Amino acid sequence: MPYGVDARELYEALAWYEGVEPYETIVVPWLDRAQRGYRAWLATAAEDGSWRAEKGREPDGQELVWELYALHRVSDQLLLTFQPPSDDPSSQDPQPLLSEREYADVFTSLGMTPFEGGDAFDPFLHEIVEVEQAEDPHAPIEITGVLWPGLMLGQLLFNRAGVRIRAGVEHAQRGVADRSPLYWTFRRRHRPTVDLSQGWGSNSQWRTDFRLDYRTPAGDRLNVAGNRPIDGSTDLHPDHPENLSPRRGS
Repeated sequence: MPYGVDARELYEALAWYEGVEPYETIVVPWLDRAQRGYRAWLATAAEDGSWRAEKGREPDGQELVWELYALHRVSDQLLLTFQPPSDDPSSQDPQPLLSEREYADVFTSLGMTPFEGGDAFDPFLHEIVEVEQAEDPHAPIEITGVLWPGLMLGQLLFNRAGVRIRAGVEHAQRGVADRSPLYWTFRRRHRPTVDLSQGWGSNSQWRTDFRLDYRTPAGDRLNVAGNRPIDGSTDLHPDHPENLSPRRGS
């Protein structure tokens, strides 16, 4: 906790909260403390650069990658109520925590910029949440609704905007594009997720790297801290090799 506040603290406080005003009771005091250096620390990651190599001294690049992961888990938790219900009839509806405005306020207070991404679908900016299948199999993807805003931290993509789309089956297949396992994500209400923290202990799971994707003037730079090339790899995820093959990842 290099700046007296961390995202794991916020995540666990929200998970255990049983009151009716989590924003005023938990989030606002946490954000007040986060302005004391924490926001500036996050801004270090706003552009791809040498900050990731700064290990063992303050500010530590590895700790920042872990902190971004923990903060992303906070986002995942807050977004549950904006998502379609689970197909599992035994699952319980999540407790509403924050409104969409309050959700955006949390992350703008930390220096991020919300976006919806305009009318054109962009796989970098948009996460497909629901698919309406067009009769024409070649109909291009069009956005029909936005369920939650995306977030950028400078050039760094923190979270994609959740969208409903309409498309032909040649471009997006209902039941696949919106229900297949979602990688580099801790939790979704309506679909399975695959997260590198899964299977680790209650403390070890928080030492998970956040995926770093940058949109720069020179082009998109994807998973810049990754160390396993997708081309030619036969073991992209040992627990789910059938779901993320080189072909699917391209």
